[in-house]
Amino acid sequence: MELIANKICKEIRGKTVLSDIELCLCSGNIYGFVGRNGSGKTMLFRALSGLMTVDSGEITLEGKKLHKDFSVLPSLGIVLENAGLFPGMTGMQNLTYLAELRHRIGTEEIRQAISRVGLDPRDKRPYSKYSLGMKQRLVIAQAIMEKPDVIMLDEPTNALDEAGVEEIRKLILEEKERGALILLASHNKEDMRILADCLYRIDHGKVTLQEEMI
Repeated sequence: MELIANKICKEIRGKTVLSDIELCLCSGNIYGFVGRNGSGKTMLFRALSGLMTVDSGEITLEGKKLHKDFSVLPSLGIVLENAGLFPGMTGMQNLTYLAELRHRIGTEEIRQAISRVGLDPRDKRPYSKYSLGMKQRLVIAQAIMEKPDVIMLDEPTNALDEAGVEEIRKLILEEKERGALILLASHNKEDMRILADCLYRIDHGKVTLQEEMI
């Protein structure tokens, strides 16, 4: 499967956030994106997923055009900055609610996803009582629970302790082995060294290939 960006550009309030970006991303690979805060990493993920339209250029998945043949990528798991879940619900209740929107998985798959990120699906605490690390684990669980074809993770190891970082890295590599196309943005250089097959740098909305790490 190929996700292709062909000369995509985006301006917001007169500021260029994506500039003439060309990418060809293939299943079974992890693509790392590095850059300073505000460089365009999150905007790129929003554009490639379909959560944001672009001003020019086009994005295709297997030859089908985003915002023409589908509004968002049809099989997508995504973690973006400030991802919010329902504070009064447990982790299990949150993911059950989200899963019911598309009816692709059942209770057992939700439990497995929660367990895979190191949480207890039987935990009765509401999301509001979770630590930052637990919240991060849960949003990653929601991104992978439906075994999506495309996974986009913005700072996935943020707020995790050392053991948590190792667990999430292992999970990401398992998803790659499953055949998912994974986009990863992280300030953690070790994440990129261990996980990324190909590394891109984003600066002022421009993307350049920095290193092929395969």
